[in-house]
Amino acid sequence: MAEVRKLAELRARYSNDAPHQTFDPVFRKAASLGFRSNETRRLPYAEFTSLLGAALRPDGALHDLDVALIGVPMDLGVTNRSGARFGPRAIRAVERIGPYNHALRVTPMAELRVADVGDVPFRSRFSLERSHVDIERFFSAVRAAGVRTLAAGGDHSISYPILQALGAGRPLGMVHVDAHCDTSGIYEGSKFHHGGPFRQAVLDGVLDPERVIQIGIRGPAEYLWEFSYESGMTVIHAEEVDAMGVDAVVARARAVIGDEPFYLSLDVDGIDPAFTPGTGTPEVGGLTPREAQRILRGLAGLPIAGGDVVEVAPQYDSTTVTAQVAAQMMFEMLSLMALSPKVVS
Repeated sequence: MAEVRKLAELRARYSNDAPHQTFDPVFRKAASLGFRSNETRRLPYAEFTSLLGAALRPDGALHDLDVALIGVPMDLGVTNRSGARFGPRAIRAVERIGPYNHALRVTPMAELRVADVGDVPFRSRFSLERSHVDIERFFSAVRAAGVRTLAAGGDHSISYPILQALGAGRPLGMVHVDAHCDTSGIYEGSKFHHGGPFRQAVLDGVLDPERVIQIGIRGPAEYLWEFSYESGMTVIHAEEVDAMGVDAVVARARAVIGDEPFYLSLDVDGIDPAFTPGTGTPEVGGLTPREAQRILRGLAGLPIAGGDVVEVAPQYDSTTVTAQVAAQMMFEMLSLMALSPKVVS
């Protein structure tokens, strides 16, 4: 009899309903973003592409936004394979990201006012230094408007001018997922490159090294990362993630960050090249996408000032898997922003 009653209840509730009808209020938020009032839905392969499928504001208008999604198509700081300038375009082309994050039980586009405001405008395609100035100015304007930022790179040198903008006045902490610490010094006459943004950010006083944790580090360039250890950063190598377990890594990250604002930076080479081949400096032995997701999701509730996903080079990404992973990691970051306390500038 119980089975008969349950079937009758299910029929009464779910027979002949609208295709997107849901009763759970959290599910309803997600459904409302996927379906329009006339029962049509946005096709993943139609219309204009944007970062995470967000509304487009190509004029860069920031009014009434909580989070601005920003492309930074610049790769003048690479030391190996170039091509990350095409990363934002590749990430925008990824379909079917969101709207619902089942692990965090949040629909970030329903909780936050989000738009893709286009790409940083650059005055020069030849000068790395001038490009960094342009990035810092753009992100400073977004911060001044009271809007948080989530960026798609571009090479990892873009994080330096972003931190200059977001960390001005109060140095930020950082959770950094990468194969490389990116704290080296002058490289062939230049201190501005994708292998040293976080050394420069610390020396500029916009990044607090005692509140930085770097996860997934590996490869033959360990001798370049002395600054990370000397400055007080916490470094967790890829093999240590296996030994510790992801839960312990998350606990360490939360302890390092504390309850003050922090930045979140993910280089796709932090993930094993089996999953992210489309990048400039791949290193075998990295995290799996699921481990990276678990690490990010473990930061829920902490105050995020901004974030970036960098180093997608689509010409080495024949199956588009790297762009797919990068877009998903951006979505995880946006989900965290929906659960984050408001960060006061």
